Amino acid sequence: MKKIFILAGGYSKEREISLKTAKSVHKELIKNSNYNIKIQEPNGEFIKYLRKFKPDVVLNLLHGRYGEDGYVQSILEIEKVNYTHSGVLSSSLAMDKDLSKKIFIKNKILTPKYIKFSFRKILKQKSFLKLINSKFGFPVVVKPINEGSSVNVFICSRKNIFSNIKKLREYGEILIEKYIPGREIQVAILSEKILGAIELKPKRKFYDFQAKYNPKAETQHIIPVDITKKQLTKVSNIALKAHKLLRCRGVSRSDFRFYNNKFYLLETNTQPGMTSLSLVPEIARYKDITFKNLIKKIMEDASINK
Repeated sequence: MKKIFILAGGYSKEREISLKTAKSVHKELIKNSNYNIKIQEPNGEFIKYLRKFKPDVVLNLLHGRYGEDGYVQSILEIEKVNYTHSGVLSSSLAMDKDLSKKIFIKNKILTPKYIKFSFRKILKQKSFLKLINSKFGFPVVVKPINEGSSVNVFICSRKNIFSNIKKLREYGEILIEKYIPGREIQVAILSEKILGAIELKPKRKFYDFQAKYNPKAETQHIIPVDITKKQLTKVSNIALKAHKLLRCRGVSRSDFRFYNNKFYLLETNTQPGMTSLSLVPEIARYKDITFKNLIKKIMEDASINK
């Protein structure tokens, strides 16, 4: 009997999404009588329960800080237990939007221009607006460096940028990025291979947290994506390149904006969601991969020393 230890919940702002993902995955796994499954919060006693359970694999379904930034991965490495998704280095690089964008730029992957802003600096409004205008102009996207699921992401004009920046003071440092209009296209990679792409048409201003996880947001999911075969190959290969550059493992999902016939890579996610509204399971279904087999493939890629 295969023993599966599911990590879910956690302390990030994406806690509820992690729990929903765990619920969806657990519902599928319990159909197999050969699985012995334990769901565990990453609290102060989770290592004790991990050692007692002695799993064959840890299915890491955490999202956000501590779950996909290399923190819990480092603990699992110390415990020498096979775990799913990306390893310590990959997770920390992908979660840090500043570092990952530097890697993309160095390797000639197009990504929106940006500046890093520290709250340690004294914010003089006039000089700050002048700086943004000289770099890329308005509108801009203001976001935390190390959050996922579009948590605390704002599209800002000259009028509201300072009020929105103040909302992010808790992070210490943030990114201010050139806003790229255009189409939202996302590409999934599974087991070092291109899984597929999907386009999103949110009714909201952009594909934010509500558009991702609230059914009432009525975001339209379009698959196959209405672009040429050449364009699809191009964006898929960029996603695969990013996956490999960041040394991702198992599954990843890269988010793009398609504008003026160019694909801008916004970020690569090492722990994409697995809820009923999540994109990777939807892409997999289109490719005739059942949810059960998708989970199986992710678990097959589990390892340590990554």
